[in-house]
Amino acid sequence: MPSRYRDELDSKCSGQLIITVDTIDPCLCVYPLDEWEVIEAKLRTLPSQHESVRRLQRLLIGNAVDLELDGSGRFLVPPRLREHAKLDKKAMLVGQLNKFQLWDEDTWNAVATADLAAIQQPGAIPDELRDLIL
Repeated sequence: MPSRYRDELDSKCSGQLIITVDTIDPCLCVYPLDEWEVIEAKLRTLPSQHESVRRLQRLLIGNAVDLELDGSGRFLVPPRLREHAKLDKKAMLVGQLNKFQLWDEDTWNAVATADLAAIQQPGAIPDELRDLIL
């Protein structure tokens, strides 16, 4: 974990994190414990008779693993999650407001390049979103 985040994570959640699969991108999601508890609370309110809800719960909750930052700000990603995100030697930890995404570096570079090319197309971003970056 980069040092710029460690103090905040230590005060916010005592270094307690939850890691799980990302259901859209080929990466992992790393949540501070308090943010994960918000996700769990939302999942509890969903109607479990719907297959899509059960599927989402199985993926997110079933793959969730508790992590704790060590004294050097490191955490160990379980092998099955490393395999899911195809993490090998180099990884990218990318901040995403309430969580981090953990990517294989080559995959992240390819996705970031494609995303940048896509949003540079005329009309690709609505004006109200474009105002955020101008």
